[in-house]
Amino acid sequence: MPLPYDLCARLQNAFRARHHKIAIDHNTQNLGILSILLRAGFVSNLTRGTIAAPSPEEFATAGEAQRRIWVDLKYRDDRPVLHNMELISKPSKRVYMDLSEIRLICSGRRAQTIKPLGMGEIAVVRTKDRENEWLEAREALQLKLSGEVVCRAR
Repeated sequence: MPLPYDLCARLQNAFRARHHKIAIDHNTQNLGILSILLRAGFVSNLTRGTIAAPSPEEFATAGEAQRRIWVDLKYRDDRPVLHNMELISKPSKRVYMDLSEIRLICSGRRAQTIKPLGMGEIAVVRTKDRENEWLEAREALQLKLSGEVVCRAR
């Protein structure tokens, strides 16, 4: 499975370069994290496509290596909506949190070595539940699911 730091770096670089659309490799991890960013309002649209262009019709016939997720980046007053996206759980040190620790970071208190979430900030949690594998921290809290805290975005 590809590491989430690649997605974080690509998104930050694209926002800093003022791109309007970028193509991200298609896999369940990237799709899960990007759908959370879409629901939180950090990106404006997600479209499946190929390397050449965002086209759902061509996506269905393309090979696995050619499939991409096209992300429309969101700007407000000519400034990027996503200011920073950083990893919390790294390959050398995975960060797993139970429900009480997720509740702490969502309510403005430190848990383990993780700073609390600020206003307009989200944390992405990967759970063991197959139906809800990728969730925002507040959604995981509502569904009472613990898991690995992968990254945060503000």
